[in-house]
Amino acid sequence: MWILFTLLAAFMQSWRNACQSRLSKEVKVAGVTLARFLWAGPIALVYLTCLYAWHNPGIPEFSQLFILFVSGASAMQILATGLMVKLFKLQNFAIGAGLAKSEAIVAAVLGVLFFGTSLSLLGWAGVVLGALAVFFMSSRQGLRSLSLKTVAIGLCCGTSFALTSLWVREASLSLDVPFPYSAAWVLVFVIGIQTLVLLAYLGTQDRDTLKALWLRPKLTLLTSATSCVGSIGWFSAMSLQAVPYVKTLGQVEVFFTLLIATFWLKDKVRVKDILGLFLIAVAAIMVMWS
Repeated sequence: MWILFTLLAAFMQSWRNACQSRLSKEVKVAGVTLARFLWAGPIALVYLTCLYAWHNPGIPEFSQLFILFVSGASAMQILATGLMVKLFKLQNFAIGAGLAKSEAIVAAVLGVLFFGTSLSLLGWAGVVLGALAVFFMSSRQGLRSLSLKTVAIGLCCGTSFALTSLWVREASLSLDVPFPYSAAWVLVFVIGIQTLVLLAYLGTQDRDTLKALWLRPKLTLLTSATSCVGSIGWFSAMSLQAVPYVKTLGQVEVFFTLLIATFWLKDKVRVKDILGLFLIAVAAIMVMWS
């Protein structure tokens, strides 16, 4: 089941990234970041309500540890999204999304060191191979053409996403309700915190950016909707399986990204992209079999 949720998440996230890439050409970074969450809250609430209409396991107890985890995850995801938008401005869509996928290897290292995650030798090999494949695909002229600034932002972005994922899993595991309710509750809390923080910031500091989003309702709604469905997939998968495995399999998102970049954003596909996709597929199989 975690594999199906991960594939759903990867597919929807590739579309969300594409929408954010287009929006970033007309809206500031904070506004594009808010677009990810603005309409996602109501969608998440509908999802949670549907789960309870189907079966009611009771309302969980929200401990201080849970609040700490969701607050940290919320902050890291806002930071990661903002850094990704900056990557889109520095490089093209596919390169920016590719650099952000460094999160898989970072999640593996942090998970083993601080979160009690255990990986098999085959699992580690898959994580490393997947990370190398993504970096291989991340530049049109090779890694030498990437500036130190771009690489640094990419690594910071991946680290922020990795911490988000690890804290989301810990928050979900801390609740005394079964899956998928725990994942849905974490989703509602995280999106709620993020929306309120960004609305408060833009409402007091940059109302022009809010107006810019208001003038682009379709793209803003599409960004939020794809983001929310993708988050349902990610949060559910990470409630069932260790983050490094989920994030390594989730690198199949690069395949969807290339399709979107080619047919929607009109980027060209190169031979090295095909080779990189093959390596990612091998890494995903290694992780699933480990």
